[in-house]
Amino acid sequence: MSEHHEHSAGHGHDDGHDDGASHGSLKTYAIGFLLSVVLTAIPFWLVMGKVFDNSGTAGLVLLGFAAVQIVVHMIYFLHMNTKSEGGWSMLALIFTIMLVVIMLAGSIWVMYHLNHNMMPGMMHETPHDMSDMRTMP
Repeated sequence: MSEHHEHSAGHGHDDGHDDGASHGSLKTYAIGFLLSVVLTAIPFWLVMGKVFDNSGTAGLVLLGFAAVQIVVHMIYFLHMNTKSEGGWSMLALIFTIMLVVIMLAGSIWVMYHLNHNMMPGMMHETPHDMSDMRTMP
């Protein structure tokens, strides 16, 4: 018996990692892999086949596939669920998502207002802006 094993056995530590969380099996990893491949191949086909004429629509569809793929990775590869680690990993994930949304929304809001409130003399003149601008001396 090794020294580490004797030490952990003597203090009630178990190397079996029996914390109630699922650590996956070959079947769950195979399902996760197949879902990941499909969720990568479909957006690739959508972009390469130029299925959408509007790039905004294509972007939203691709973001949807990306969000679904993130969930697949979290469930099948990271084994995140409401039971793992007493729910703390899910709570940490929700908190992280909230922080990222607040930071992104705040950054976009600040950049939009900086651009919108820019002084007229600082703006570059373009043909569509010429109708709104006063005549310059």
